[in-house]
Amino acid sequence: MLLENKVAIITGGDSGIGKAIALELAKEGAAVTINYHSNAEAAGEVKQEIEKNGGKALTVQGNVASVSDLQNLIGHTLETFGRVDIMVNNAGMETRTSILDTTEKDYDAVLGVDLKGAFFGTQLAAKQMIRQDGEGNQHNRGRIINISSVHEDWPMPGNTPYCCAKGGMRMLTRTAGVELAPHGITVVGVGPGAVDTPINKGTLADPEKKAALNNAIPVGRVAEPGEIAGLVAWLASDKSSYVTATTYFIDGGIMQNSVGL
Repeated sequence: MLLENKVAIITGGDSGIGKAIALELAKEGAAVTINYHSNAEAAGEVKQEIEKNGGKALTVQGNVASVSDLQNLIGHTLETFGRVDIMVNNAGMETRTSILDTTEKDYDAVLGVDLKGAFFGTQLAAKQMIRQDGEGNQHNRGRIINISSVHEDWPMPGNTPYCCAKGGMRMLTRTAGVELAPHGITVVGVGPGAVDTPINKGTLADPEKKAALNNAIPVGRVAEPGEIAGLVAWLASDKSSYVTATTYFIDGGIMQNSVGL
């Protein structure tokens, strides 16, 4: 119960890594708000699973590219649970387009969800963390965790807007981590490599592509979402109180062993 009596928000918590994080944080004792964009049924299933295991959960619809939707997300969490201790900016998307064929619509969509959502999610959560605990309390106010990617540092030709967004998230984490440290708030990035989630469904369904990917990873396989969630739970806990303004890569060693994807 690393997170007993804590309240966590997970954006994009209805599937993939976000779902695994919601389940893991709830297992560790946190009350969890599951943000979703369009799949209310999937979000409801995550909520039911948490409640079935004795946890507390809330679902809130919203597009993280909208600041008003993020404000609503924070507001509903406060109405239900009374505070925010952990903010996990997980929601993400990609267009798999290169610099030559990315449209303005593609760019705005990816940067809006992946970077703008994380930027204002960080801002709004930090303001609430400071407000709820008072200016005089400058220790251990809260945790902000940005789910980035190995591609914040490692080029992925053919997926340029996504790489730009994750690169921006890298500096958001570092700069916000420095700015918010005096307020007792840590900001940490988590950079997964290849993970068995819906975003990689096409690659993993093709035996040849799956084998090539596994061969590129030193540990010989893609990650399970729960493995990412385990790291996030530790970073959300008091055990990580001295960690901020950096990214933890969790990639099976692929960044050190491959020319790229």
